[in-house]
Amino acid sequence: MTYDRYIYSIIALLVYLLIVLFNCSVICTVVLHKNLQEPMYVFISVLCVNGLYGSSTFFPSLIVNLFFNINYISYIGCVTQVFCIHTYLGCEMTILTAMAYDRYVCICNPLRYNIVMSLTAVTKLVVSAWMYTIVLVSIHLVLTIRLPLCDRVILKIYCDNWSIVRLSCIDTTVNNGYGLFIASTFIALMPILIICSYIQILKACIRSSKDFRAKALQTCTPHLIIITNYASNLLFELLMYRFIPTEFAFELRMVMSVQLLVGPPILNPLIYGLKMKEIRARIIQLYHLQKSKISDTKL
Repeated sequence: MTYDRYIYSIIALLVYLLIVLFNCSVICTVVLHKNLQEPMYVFISVLCVNGLYGSSTFFPSLIVNLFFNINYISYIGCVTQVFCIHTYLGCEMTILTAMAYDRYVCICNPLRYNIVMSLTAVTKLVVSAWMYTIVLVSIHLVLTIRLPLCDRVILKIYCDNWSIVRLSCIDTTVNNGYGLFIASTFIALMPILIICSYIQILKACIRSSKDFRAKALQTCTPHLIIITNYASNLLFELLMYRFIPTEFAFELRMVMSVQLLVGPPILNPLIYGLKMKEIRARIIQLYHLQKSKISDTKL
């Protein structure tokens, strides 16, 4: 058991490096090729940036803690981690919602797509997705910081807002109410907006040809897979830690919590990036170009 933590730290390091490699490959490919700088690919690269941000707030500290057998974190460090992880989780949902709107405009209003989803409009959607989440999380954190704590032990391997709130010595009704408001925003409102977009897409597919339906299905399936996986895990995480935090085994709680920080950063570039023909072709092209440069340098 003495050496288990070293093995776990190596595994965590390898997973983190894998996340960095996958996401950076997609981001660099979109940035370096102008013909890929369309709304859909821009959203995919933003999703990858968010994945890097979220995993980087968790994995480095996890690796260090495992390797040096550290079981504590400072209050400032914990609050900082709360802010970073919550903004990552919130932005993941808002960006996926913006991507659903992009698919709706592309499929239901193709002639107006370039006008509606201009570079300016995409930039506004991305900035709004980030700012909306940052404002909500910042207010949540301000309400949490004011609370005096009676305990110092949290139930998770990373800090989140509810883990701090439950340690408070005073009434936390305001925090609980605001927390449920934020949860309903990201788990109810955002999915409703996504469902509305896909209802319109479905109506357009019903009225269109078989080829049109096949193309729509091809472009929407990756998004549906990712949003279903993410929303279901987020809902399970909320229900488990808010209402039945000790009913499940620690191992299960740990796996489900970490899955939110590991799953999307790996799945996003794989399902929504590397499997798209245009991005995959450009990544292979970049790989062969770099390989040729290395060979020429050796010669």
